[in-house]
Amino acid sequence: MAWQQIAAERRAHRDASVAALATLSPPITVPSLPDEKDLPRHVYRIGRDALTDREREITELGPTRLVEALAKRVYTSVEVTRAFLKRAAIALKLTNCATELLPSLAIERAESLDAHLASTGKPLGPLHGLPISIKEHIGLKSHDLNAGFCAWVGTIAERDAAILKPLYDAGAVFYVRTTQPQTLMQLETSSNLFGETVCPFNRDLSSGGSSGGEGALGGMRGSCLGVGTDIGGSIRSPAANNGLYGLRPTSYRLPMGGQSATMLGAEHIVPVVGPLSTHLPGLSLFMSTVLASQPWLIDPMLVPIPWRDDESHFPLNAVTGRMKKVKIGVMRCDGVVMPHPPVTRAIDEVVGKLREYPEEFEIVQWEENEAAEAWDIISALYFVDGGEQERSAMAASGEPALPLSEWILTQPKVPKPPGHTIDALWRITGQRDAFRERFLARWLKSGIDVLLCPVGPGVAPRLGTAKYWGYTALWNLLDYPAAVFPVGVVGEQDWGSWTHKDPLSDTDRENIKLWDPECYIGAPVGLQLVGRRFDDEKVLEALNIIQGRIGLPFADATA
Repeated sequence: MAWQQIAAERRAHRDASVAALATLSPPITVPSLPDEKDLPRHVYRIGRDALTDREREITELGPTRLVEALAKRVYTSVEVTRAFLKRAAIALKLTNCATELLPSLAIERAESLDAHLASTGKPLGPLHGLPISIKEHIGLKSHDLNAGFCAWVGTIAERDAAILKPLYDAGAVFYVRTTQPQTLMQLETSSNLFGETVCPFNRDLSSGGSSGGEGALGGMRGSCLGVGTDIGGSIRSPAANNGLYGLRPTSYRLPMGGQSATMLGAEHIVPVVGPLSTHLPGLSLFMSTVLASQPWLIDPMLVPIPWRDDESHFPLNAVTGRMKKVKIGVMRCDGVVMPHPPVTRAIDEVVGKLREYPEEFEIVQWEENEAAEAWDIISALYFVDGGEQERSAMAASGEPALPLSEWILTQPKVPKPPGHTIDALWRITGQRDAFRERFLARWLKSGIDVLLCPVGPGVAPRLGTAKYWGYTALWNLLDYPAAVFPVGVVGEQDWGSWTHKDPLSDTDRENIKLWDPECYIGAPVGLQLVGRRFDDEKVLEALNIIQGRIGLPFADATA
């Protein structure tokens, strides 16, 4: 079958999953929306206005508040699930963010949860009735598992992915699966199966990748908690591009089994699974729920570390009553690409507010000078087979390699097929380890608790232009946990002349050319907080303290 026919059939399946909403009892009616050619740049408000007040109320609650309301029977699980199914269908039409809805599966699950609560008087678990969205290549039993490749359509998951079982056992409702790019190795979400997923606050821009469907859906508030994956920025890029919170955990904390991708089993750069959420507490809720199931008793690769949020990393001094200072390193630029004005402004604003509390925060500058080497190392380790599995998966259906797939596969340090020799792989792995040792020594010498830095060289990029991964891939190379948080939107304050005129590199020269403030108006601005390996809890605690001081500047942007 030609790849074009495969793609047409998958899109028809997706349309049928939306149409199935009308067959529920009572039916869910998705309102008429403008044709794609008639849509404005900013579509969030269009989607929001298509809902009832009650549906808006439900879908705009954070995950922790929503599960509390469900446990208290303020809402039923069926009512909540129906609201999120409707909002997800609207988000799909406006941003192209989903591969399928799961109405029958979700409603049946919600009904069983309502029955359990009615009969026992107790919620099933900490996620009782909470709708959770899933990136498509995370396997869902009996459903398609194509990972963005046309030739892989028709591969059916034999079981749920390992990350889903603890969520399900805790009471989650799975109701929608979201888009990912061809190869899963893009910082945007484009595939021959479903096309491009866009940012709801500016449709000219990318939703990010590779968890870009999760990003756009969350940005539209069609999900309050979703599951993504990350090997070079694939959780953090979509979180930043869509005004969300996202966590790239330390590897080997959460289970990875049951996912579909090329190069499964590679150990040189390890992908991770993690959460995206509309609210910061959703990240801890996700992590604590999964780790409470002790997944290391099933997956022997996992490190047996429970979620350690019962003791503070920044405790109060018993004598002074003051909290231990949070020492924050600030990286404004990685020495390779100077971020666009909205990003540097956001850093300056956050740092300026934190400096108002010298008894709580100590700010130090972090000068980065090894980011170029980091990219050389990690790009050499992404495709140790020279990209043969990627190209074979595309060639099997004849689908063309999309531009950003071709770009990453032809990076200078990616070997030609058949890939690295064993000697070369050992050598580059040794370079990785030496880099990690040097970086750790610098971190320890600085004495910082966490590091604040950009998520990328700009905000959500124009489609087809996301070609610099350095600000996110650095932390994958180091295997450091990193959390993204929203800090505002691009506005007229960013329209002044940009004084950065002398490129730091050829990549920086291209990034300078991309800056045009009118192109990015309305786009969310996100920043990244990073900690040392296995300091996941410390990162989120520090972020919670920081956010308590800087507030929630993105809240008004979505209204």
